[in-house]
Amino acid sequence: MANLKDETGSNDAKASRVDMKFEIVVIPVSDVDRAKEFYGRLGWRLDADYDNGKDFRVIQFTPPGSGCSVIFGKNVTAAAPGSAQGLYLIVSDIGVARGELLGRGVKISEMFHDANGVYAGPDEPYLFGRLRVSGPDPEHRSYHSFASFHDPDGNGWLLQEITTRAPGRIAGDTTYASAGDLASALRRAEAAHGEHEKRTGQRDANWSDWYAAYMVAEQSGEELPQ
Repeated sequence: MANLKDETGSNDAKASRVDMKFEIVVIPVSDVDRAKEFYGRLGWRLDADYDNGKDFRVIQFTPPGSGCSVIFGKNVTAAAPGSAQGLYLIVSDIGVARGELLGRGVKISEMFHDANGVYAGPDEPYLFGRLRVSGPDPEHRSYHSFASFHDPDGNGWLLQEITTRAPGRIAGDTTYASAGDLASALRRAEAAHGEHEKRTGQRDANWSDWYAAYMVAEQSGEELPQ
């Protein structure tokens, strides 16, 4: 086994741990200008459009609230146009997100879900191999409601609704991608706190602490306060 050493020569590789932030996904396209128009129409931020005027061009877009961007262009990848599939866009309200894309003229599927082994309708192979059930998840569970769309080359994108994270995240790592996501989280906390006050039979003067605990637990996948 290789002997891992940090920059000081220590054998403790953990001593020099550096954050690795996933930042770029390469999208293979056949028509760069057509792809640029499409991703711009989604409302994504154009970060760069570099063209050396000869044999290389790279364009970078970032979805709203995302820490990861996409790039495409000329001589950026050898992958076949349209071969990027199962690209996930996480949203806090899939109905609102789908409606926004429809308003921008994007052809997007109906909302769909998987229903514990009940399969119906056509499917795309990159969606866990499952078949689609029409409509959002009836119980509004996180990770279970989807909608899909494709760019002009057929690269496939999925909207996935997540409001409560599965366990595994750091409790202190609570962030929101936008003011809208934060507002949605506050509304969920407000509704849950209302139920909490009904159970206790009294007004909770420390509601702000309760909200904070609820929102952190929701993001990290921990047990929600009652």
